[in-house]
Formats: sequence, C-alpha cells, structure tokens
Amino acid sequence: MKFNPAVSDKNVDYRSETRPEDLTYCLVYVIAADKVSMMNEEVFKKIRYIRENASSLEIPQAIIMTKVDEACPLVRDNLRNIYTSKKIKEKMQECSNSVGVPMSHIFPVKNYHEEIDTQNDVDVLILRALTQIVQIADDLLKRKQSDSEERKCI
Repeated sequence: MKFNPAVSDKNVDYRSETRPEDLTYCLVYVIAADKVSMMNEEVFKKIRYIRENASSLEIPQAIIMTKVDEACPLVRDNLRNIYTSKKIKEKMQECSNSVGVPMSHIFPVKNYHEEIDTQNDVDVLILRALTQIVQIADDLLKRKQSDSEERKCI
C-alpha cells in the first residue's frame, strides 16, 4: 500500500510549488461506536499505517465516532447523557488505543437514520464535531503561515 504516490512532473496536474489550497489540513476517520470492538486487527493496522504517514507529514487527525446511540442504551434514551456515559468513554478510549488518535480529537455523534425531522441534540453534536475539526485544521494553517513568515525573515 502506497500512502501518497508521487506525481510526475510530466503530469498535467503537477505543481512545482504548492499553494495553501493544495494541502491537507486535517485527516478525519469515521468509526462506528457500536462496531469498534468487532473491527478486525488488519483494519486497525491499515488505519495506523495511514495515521503514521499523516503524522510524519504533520497532518493532524480526528475521529468522528458515529452510532453512539446504538453503542449505549443510556445514550439511546437521552442523547444528553453522551458525555457522562461510561460506555461511550470506553468506546472513545478503545478508538484512541486502537488508532492512536488522542481522546481530545475523538468526537461522538449520533447518525440520522430513521428521523424525519432534525433534532437539536443531534445537530449540536454534529456541529460541535465539525467546529472542532475546523479549529484543528485552522491551527495547522496558522502554524504553517507563521513558519513561512519566520523563514522569510531569516
């Protein structure tokens, strides 16, 4: 498995100078909370391989942990219990241990799958996850811009 095969300078899409919009600022994995315990070790090996390569490129990573309502009856009954649920914390820890992404970058969400209308509690979790991911990416962008400005001063 090649992480990022090189593009030849003969390729029409080849750019000798990268622009900020050409770069990756955050890699997001989507893992189902109710399936994480059943995932094959080979899958985790592949994810860790990708994570290690992304880390070597200084790309921050996050996990959106879906289906939390299917992983925990307490959360199924009341989504507001998500941050007090021991089961969800265990699932987040399992994701962290298996993939190598810190707990602070794992965002539990509930999927819409049977609902006809949107629900505020579900929307809040999704929007919170997306906001945090954008913040993680923005931090990298700011760091790269700062590094670039420092190099210009030298």
